[in-house]
Amino acid sequence: SRRAGAFSIITKPLFESTLSALLSAISGNGGKEETDSVVPAGDFRGRRFLVVEDNELNREIAVGLLEATGAQIETAENGKEAVEKFDRSLPGYFDLILMDVQMPVMNGYEATKAIRALKRRDAGSIPILAMTANAFSEDVEKSLASGMNGHISKPIDLKEVFDKIASALLTTPRTDDIFLSGQNDN
Repeated sequence: SRRAGAFSIITKPLFESTLSALLSAISGNGGKEETDSVVPAGDFRGRRFLVVEDNELNREIAVGLLEATGAQIETAENGKEAVEKFDRSLPGYFDLILMDVQMPVMNGYEATKAIRALKRRDAGSIPILAMTANAFSEDVEKSLASGMNGHISKPIDLKEVFDKIASALLTTPRTDDIFLSGQNDN
């Protein structure tokens, strides 16, 4: 788009705050300071996330937003594929999993339980965050009961997403740091 001459790119879903910031930047009103306050900051360079989402558009949006933070992103289209990708990866390869809940083949709750049951040293410590339109308190409880570390409601709020990812990464030590130090040889 930029090579074709576009001034800026805006992704869907379109949020009022994002559009407002873009229009302010284009018109010169508000300047950089206002734009920075509207667009949440996130710096996840050196981190690798697995995004599990069956909806292609939602998956593309999540990948685009997360790659902008410097994170390396891999994807899975359903829970079964996510479990297989995680199981085939080396311990510590993924830093975090963003898991849709309602998916074909294997839903997010089942996938989380399957990941937690794997016989590998990082299966119990990898942060898994639900990303779902189910936003009632019982949905949050169900996510936590399945072994997830947190719950993000759709449509997503970037600040909330980045804050919850940062919090999950801070409260969970990097698996490669733990196991490379020789504390556990499994």
